[in-house]
Amino acid sequence: MLPPAGAPTAGTPGLAPGGTAYGLPRRRWHLPSAVIAELDPEAAGPRRRPRRTLRDWVVDLVCFLLAVLIAFAAASSLRHDSRTSSGLAAVDVSLGGLCCAALWLRRRWPLGLALATIPIGLASTTSGGAGVIALFTVAVHRPFKYAAWISGVQFALIPVYFWIRPDPDLPFPAAVLVTALITAAVVGWGLFVRSKRQLMLSLRDRARRAETEAALRAEQAQRLAREAIAREMHDVLAHRLTLLSVHAGALEFRPDAPREEIARAAGVIRESAHEALQDLREIIGVLRAGDSDDAGRPQPTLAALDALVAESREAGMKVVLDHRVADPEAVPASVGRTAYRIAQEALTNARKHAPGTEVTVTVVGAPGDGLTMTVRNPAPPGEVPHVPGSGQGLIGLTERATLAGGTLDHGTGADGGFRVHARLPWPQ
Repeated sequence: MLPPAGAPTAGTPGLAPGGTAYGLPRRRWHLPSAVIAELDPEAAGPRRRPRRTLRDWVVDLVCFLLAVLIAFAAASSLRHDSRTSSGLAAVDVSLGGLCCAALWLRRRWPLGLALATIPIGLASTTSGGAGVIALFTVAVHRPFKYAAWISGVQFALIPVYFWIRPDPDLPFPAAVLVTALITAAVVGWGLFVRSKRQLMLSLRDRARRAETEAALRAEQAQRLAREAIAREMHDVLAHRLTLLSVHAGALEFRPDAPREEIARAAGVIRESAHEALQDLREIIGVLRAGDSDDAGRPQPTLAALDALVAESREAGMKVVLDHRVADPEAVPASVGRTAYRIAQEALTNARKHAPGTEVTVTVVGAPGDGLTMTVRNPAPPGEVPHVPGSGQGLIGLTERATLAGGTLDHGTGADGGFRVHARLPWPQ
């Protein structure tokens, strides 16, 4: 049974493009009401049964007419049976008529109707058709155990019935065998109908679950893409904006600096602002295009580490680069990009939280041995103005290293300095 997820509306998994709730058409006259109740529980409500569809009315009418036809045939045979008095025949026909009329309640109380027709069937020949239809209804609408118990009781009573009321046209063994085969066929047909409905419900349930899982996977992919773009924006813009902050701070605290230094600082500010805007346009373009960050803009590699250090030195930082990788171009692109971003974020943090200190960047690696990067800075001398930070940069670096198959740890050393150490795989 499909769990209801609120009233289905257009654009939700429960509503098909043709305006069908849970895959059901708007006009449901050709479907059984029991199937509609399983597929669309809101059609029945919390306490009401679903109304009969046109198909239900046609099937119920056919079952009623079939039971009446069998009752008439049995009543006709009673007239020619000299062993049955007119009084017993009248009682037999009355009970058969009641059972036929009770078939209109078979959808509401299938089990009760089937149990009631068992003792009546022993006393009334004309109720045989109604009893068979009641047994079929139990096999369709109730679990197998109920149909098994009721059919088992009927199988046991078949010899008793023909012992009490022998068939004038068939011998006892043949009458018992034919009736048992008819009963077994009716139960088997009902179980087949029930299993077919359950298969349909199971397939609909699986389709609904698959649709929901696909929507969740798409939502997760979008969320991961947004996180990747946000991480890229943080890595790029934080570096540019700290350069702006450093040079703007220098102009603020040294208004009497030589004209050449002021012009150089203003040029760096202008260039950094231009590059930050350019990076922001490229990243927003990636977001609008829906591509990954790798496809939308050229990504840095380990070979660009020298330019990053030179740019930091131009901003006034003291950076020592210990680059012991013989061929940076041979480093895999994903590993080199991750190492570059780690160095970029670490230099940005050092510029914000430990200005004036000497930062050491060490890169060591070889194919098969992996790539190791360490960025450390001593404790800043004197008091440093508080710079707000959320720590999301270091969290993003750890995630980057993990996605690349490596590890990253960071923390404050015994001397009060800060250290970022990453180890990334470099296959041979």
